[in-house]
Amino acid sequence: MLLLHLSDVNEASWAEKLAAALAPYPVVRRGDDFDPADVRYVFVWKPKPDAFEGLTGLKAMLSLGAGVDALLKHPSLPDVPIVRFVDADLSQRMSDYVVAHVTMHHRLYTRFRADQKARRWTQLYPPAASETSVGIMGMGVLGQDAVSRLKPLGFALRSWSRTPKAIEGVEGFAGDEQFDTFLAGTDILVNLLPLTPETTGILNYDTFGKLRRGQLDGGPVIVNAARGGHQREADIARALADGTLGAASLDVFETEPLPASSPLWDIENCYITPHIAAISNEKSGVSYFSQIIREHEAGKPLVNVVDRGRGY
Repeated sequence: MLLLHLSDVNEASWAEKLAAALAPYPVVRRGDDFDPADVRYVFVWKPKPDAFEGLTGLKAMLSLGAGVDALLKHPSLPDVPIVRFVDADLSQRMSDYVVAHVTMHHRLYTRFRADQKARRWTQLYPPAASETSVGIMGMGVLGQDAVSRLKPLGFALRSWSRTPKAIEGVEGFAGDEQFDTFLAGTDILVNLLPLTPETTGILNYDTFGKLRRGQLDGGPVIVNAARGGHQREADIARALADGTLGAASLDVFETEPLPASSPLWDIENCYITPHIAAISNEKSGVSYFSQIIREHEAGKPLVNVVDRGRGY
């Protein structure tokens, strides 16, 4: 049977639709009357400490989120495959966010908003898209989708990832030895990395200081739509105050919800959204995970399995 253990989402709705899609395969929720040893799949999001107790017959864990960093930290995580959510709708939503903020910063929104507030008419022309370098950190499903949507807009595109990725129209960099070179040619830095011990805190003052200067009015920009653990918010505030960064778009934070005491709220060139860049769509999620279960029960291998050594 399939057990749902979903926190902070409508678990009842997911259960109803998965039961209909998988019938007659049994689907249960916490609180239902069932033998934990009969559970073969558990569908999880923000699992509680006791989420996996008694699940001795488990074949696989299905993660509602595209990122699994929090799940991998669970103290009682079973030693079974973890399947992450890969979905075209989620990718589209994330790319929508990235494109919106990249184009906003490329067109010098911060400068012109300040001019409007001051009733100041200054015809400062933004650089051409081809003269503006967008560097994307992370070339997984989300990073590659973002590239495909930015490319037709004419930006000079660069990528940085753990291992080399050859993508047409994108100048690729990989590994620690090429990180500084990647940063040195980047005007707008977009973070779509998975959160791992190696990438924790990668958005820091040292990183910001290595970005290209002189191309965008006000200075280089960062866009973080991945994980709050990637950024050092004190460093972001410092960099925005002293001009090391011209602006920042942040959808994720070290502590969520972002505390009211955070200085980021009051920084005019810091654009805050409450972790809404992308969400796992229920309709597509039901279709995706029900197909995975049906195919696995029929003897086919699991897809999109997390490499625990890499953390994604």
